[in-house]
Amino acid sequence: IALLFSLFGWKVTLLYIGFGILTAIVGGYLIGEFGRDEDILIPITSSSFNGEAELVKTSLTSRSTEAWENTWDIYKKIYLYVLLGVGVGAIFHGYVPADFIAKYTGAGNPFSVLIAVLMGIPMYASAAAMMPLIEVLTSKGMLLGTALSFMMAVTALSLPEALILKKILHVRLIGMFFGIVGIGIVLVGYVFNAIL
Repeated sequence: IALLFSLFGWKVTLLYIGFGILTAIVGGYLIGEFGRDEDILIPITSSSFNGEAELVKTSLTSRSTEAWENTWDIYKKIYLYVLLGVGVGAIFHGYVPADFIAKYTGAGNPFSVLIAVLMGIPMYASAAAMMPLIEVLTSKGMLLGTALSFMMAVTALSLPEALILKKILHVRLIGMFFGIVGIGIVLVGYVFNAIL
């Protein structure tokens, strides 16, 4: 938010925050209404107790061992996908010229926001890491709404994160999340392009 404010001013920053919160609220409501408990793959068991929860004391060593085993198990299942996603993102970030991206996502293309969102999905970066690229893209002719949609797709719809979530969430729920957030990002892009 601080970087966005310093680059584009308070109006853009407030609009961005407002639309982000609105998308989160609507998305949370829709997932709450249409999501199913069986879409969460972590086993949740209800324990019966007489009024008070029983505290189970475990040693730091056993907790550390369990944490390490779970982390290693997740790592073995996803590391290739994360490397693939980061590699694709690095290729986009390092070798695809900003002029090429701006050409296909500039003001004259009515599908620019959709293209920018699709280009952002394989990438894997934080919003702070994307800010210098967003500044370059907007200076080369990409509309601000399209650039913000690109940044939001990179941070919220990244393929490596979806592969990590697949460990704990069913594909239906991940698809619902991607659909809701993706639609929200596209709408934000077009609204920004229309009003700014």
